[in-house]
Amino acid sequence: MKQIHLVLIFIVTLLSQTYTQMDSLRGSITPERAWWDLTYYHLKMDVNISEKFLSGTNLVRYKVLKEHQLLQIDLQQPMKLTKVVQNGVSLQFKKVGYAHFIYLKQKQVKDKINELTLYFEGHPKESPNPPWSGGITWNTDKNGKPFVASSCQGDGASLWWPNKDHMYDEVDSMRMSISVPEDLINVSNGRLEHVEHDKARKIKTFHWVVKNPINNYGVNINIGDYVHFGEVFSGEKGNLDCDYWVLSYNLEKAKVQFKDAKRTLQAFEHWFGPYPFYEDSYKLVEAPYLGMEHQSSVTYGNNYLNGYKGKDLSNTGWGLTFDFIIVHETGHEWFANNITYKDIADMWIHESFTAYSENLFIEFFNGKQAGAEYVIGTRSKIRNTGTLIGDYHVNKTGTDLYYKGANMLHTLRQIVNDDKKWRHLLRSLNKVFYHKTVTTQEFETYISQFLSLDLSSFFNQYLRDKRIPILEYRKNKTNYEYRWSNVIQTFSMPIKVALDGKEMWLNPTTKWKTINKRISTLKVDKNFYIVPFNILGN
Repeated sequence: MKQIHLVLIFIVTLLSQTYTQMDSLRGSITPERAWWDLTYYHLKMDVNISEKFLSGTNLVRYKVLKEHQLLQIDLQQPMKLTKVVQNGVSLQFKKVGYAHFIYLKQKQVKDKINELTLYFEGHPKESPNPPWSGGITWNTDKNGKPFVASSCQGDGASLWWPNKDHMYDEVDSMRMSISVPEDLINVSNGRLEHVEHDKARKIKTFHWVVKNPINNYGVNINIGDYVHFGEVFSGEKGNLDCDYWVLSYNLEKAKVQFKDAKRTLQAFEHWFGPYPFYEDSYKLVEAPYLGMEHQSSVTYGNNYLNGYKGKDLSNTGWGLTFDFIIVHETGHEWFANNITYKDIADMWIHESFTAYSENLFIEFFNGKQAGAEYVIGTRSKIRNTGTLIGDYHVNKTGTDLYYKGANMLHTLRQIVNDDKKWRHLLRSLNKVFYHKTVTTQEFETYISQFLSLDLSSFFNQYLRDKRIPILEYRKNKTNYEYRWSNVIQTFSMPIKVALDGKEMWLNPTTKWKTINKRISTLKVDKNFYIVPFNILGN
């Protein structure tokens, strides 16, 4: 145990004093995580709704990457890890916060596949503001029947079940066996294999199977008085089963509103490539909160309204032409569930690309100008209070991930200035990083190489600096001068302008440059997310 403490002290010393030992345990790839690779979970769980109590087991199968005898599993209070068993032998473990360090008796041999079973129980944290804060939502529908769901992005799946709670290592496949009262239905990820009835206990167990890799926060339970309807989407990889689970009294409304699901799949397969989880189907599941991108089990709570709870986030009118939650959360199937960040500091990869997908959806059905108007309209939501990238190894996100990130990508598209190449890039990202966890650096490098552009100063400015570039320009007697300000010293980005109404490209740096011809007006293309600033006011 002394070795563990030395590692933790070293990690914490490297970090800002605002972070704690638990921040580093949660956010870093500790030695007790690094030596083994997840291959399979079987989560068995009884949900006692009246007591708000969860209990069960999680079988963990893993491959040994190098010899080690100490293994970290996470489970957050007030949930309790009660027992750990390997090969029929109970193991000792040491609890440090919600990290549980398990002392393995069996020698861990490189390349061998081993299993252990985790026993757990407890009253999980209730979410005070789902899905923005993690936990279980214990609610009732308007008929008084239980309406229960999990949501845990950022806070971690270990809020309600024991697992390797770090995003860098996705489990290759999993099974969920969830037991609920006999008059209710549980909907989880993947495909429903079968339902097991226990008349003596008056419960039903729903067995769901996930065949694709899945991140921890993408795993979910949804329990309610559900009814089901479905359809088949004819997509790029064949027929995709689309299953919709809604509260019984919302069936007719859902049959109308959920028409946006196939439209969304159609648009995003065009832009991003095939839906990444054909084997596991696509589902929309009504939930007692706004929504979340649970993999192949997208949760929905937008009250069957277009826009974001009936509002247009862009103030252009375009935001009311689609159901925001269906489009946004489905977009995450590509950027979050197919391509997943290794460290939550890089969460912009999830949210920026998915926020950007909203205007791509609009563009697909209404044209390029409509899509541009939408994303430009969302700039009013940007605060610029911090950087898009967060702090690494401590479970800390950046800020302005949604619409600053979307406008950054929209700006990059202008620089590329080739719609076919841009679409090819988006599809290529989902092919090259298919079912992988990634870092910002990997994304930056790939995008730059694919586009044959040096984008280092572009990404450093928009990802790692909170300032928005200002294009300063001034008119003297015979010409215009221009430069970038409010930027990093090395910033250089071409920009499209109109000089006396005629479009042309400028290549500003942080030093003044001159336009060597007589002009009267200079207007900046509004598709670039910058601040144009006429020093002399003319």
